This record gives sequence, C-alpha cells and structure tokens, in this order.
Amino acid sequence: MSLRRIVLGTRGSGLALRQTNEVLEQLRAIHPEADFQVTTIATGGDMRPDEPIASLGIGAFVTELEAALLRSDIDVAVHSLKDLPTAPTPGLHIPAVTVREDPRDCLVDRWDLPLEQLPAGARIGTGSPRRASQLLHLRPDLQVLPIRGNVDTRLKKARGPDFDGVVLAMAGLIRLGRRSEATQPFDPHVMVPAPGQGALALQCREDDHELATLLSGIDHAATAVAVRAERSVLSLLGGGCQLALGAYATVERDTLALTGLLAEEAGTRVFKATSRGNVDDPEGTAGEVFGQLVRQGATVQ
Repeated sequence: MSLRRIVLGTRGSGLALRQTNEVLEQLRAIHPEADFQVTTIATGGDMRPDEPIASLGIGAFVTELEAALLRSDIDVAVHSLKDLPTAPTPGLHIPAVTVREDPRDCLVDRWDLPLEQLPAGARIGTGSPRRASQLLHLRPDLQVLPIRGNVDTRLKKARGPDFDGVVLAMAGLIRLGRRSEATQPFDPHVMVPAPGQGALALQCREDDHELATLLSGIDHAATAVAVRAERSVLSLLGGGCQLALGAYATVERDTLALTGLLAEEAGTRVFKATSRGNVDDPEGTAGEVFGQLVRQGATVQ
C-alpha cells in the first residue's frame, strides 16, 4: 500500500473540501506512508444550484462520485452521509464512517434571537422539507421560504433583504470555523436531524479489499451503528430528501436509543417515536420506531 497512489474524490465546495481534509488528517495519522491525493468532481446537485433540493432526486450529490469510482478515476469517494441513498450501489462498498460532528440543526437570524422569540412572520430560509415542516410545527406563523447555496451563501442571505434567518447544520458551521454564528442550536429531539447528519462516509470499490482494510482504520463504531439505525428508518419509510423525515440515534455502551419523525409538509401533523435496543441490532430498533410511526398514522411512501 505504501507505493500506491490513493485518489480521494469529493465535491468542490468549501465544506466538502474541509470534510475531505478532515478525513485525510485521520488517514495520514495512521498511514503516514500512503500517497493520498484529492480531486474534485461536480455532481448533478452542484450543477443545478437554483433548483429546490427536493426536486433534484435521490443521489443528486453522489451519482457522479460513484460513477468516477466505478470507472476507477478515483479510489475513494468522500460523502456527507446524509446525501447517500439507502440502497447500496452494486460494486461499491462503505468500509468506514468517521466520527460524527455535531448532528444538530441550528438557527441563524438577523436579530440573534431564539426561535420562540422571533417576530411573527419572520422569513426563515431552508431547502429541506424536514426542516420546513418542523419549523412550521413549532412556529406556524413563520414564513418558511426555499433557499439554496453553500453555507457561506446561506449565511449571507440570513441577514439580507429577502430573509430574516436560515436553518442549517451545526456540523457545517463547525467544520468551517463559524460555530459562533449559530444563534440557536436545536435540541435534536425537538428539531430531529436528517439521518446521518454530521457523519462522513468513505466509499470504495467492493473488490478493493486492501483499500477497504486501510479505510476501516478510521471507522467509528458508535457513529456507524447510530447511522445504520437512522438510515434504516429512512429506508423503511421509503424516503429521500423529498420526505420530511428525521432520525436521530445515540449509543451508550450496549444501548442504542433512536428517535424517528415524519411530518406533513405544512407541519400541521408530526409523528414522532422513540425506541431503545441493543447496539447489535440497529435495524430491529429502527423497525420498532417504524411500527410506532405507522400506528400513529404516518403514511409510508
């Protein structure tokens, strides 16, 4: 492995590059002899910056990276795990999920006020149906407006002429060194995050066993179990980024705690369920949460 060049592929945004550097730091710490290189690849979501995220379709931010892997143009794809479809791609494998950054959503607004103190009718931007539904459930008087753009663009818009604030991921702010700009991080049981939010996934070709072994050295077991449970809820409910669905899991010793949420678009009805199980059976715990949501009246896609 020491004589092999290993090419990591990533999206070209500032956040994606910072995430990839985070991965590189971890890999180089345990494999200082390896020759790692980075290349950027534009995805369909990047090339259609003005379209609502919900209309882009499943895999909008990963398809081109996976295609580059299958062509052997790159050896490793670095993904934000929440962008990955739950169905595995034939020929590809995820040998590592890195330690998770803060999974919470947060509010940034022009007044630096928490959500409950925002003026009536405040204009809050988000491109996520999940965030929009939960915002309207908590504050039905708000104007929740669609927004696209990288973190820097959305932060500028948060205090601009068209928006009074935005909701985005704490993990992105932290990774970009902008944690202090968060007005209010939301309790993840109040504003339930997206499945896998804050976690990074490393993907390689299924037959590249040597590389998979190398990558597995930075796999974080507790994060991997938690996101397996969260993504299992997503899979059972049949959704992608078009679905107003949240899932959040934590691991403490041998116990997995999982909360799942499904909301109607306007936030008028929110279904939420929590279950606990053993870390050895995250799919079983997800099944319990799924069953509770269905019994409450949640509609499966």
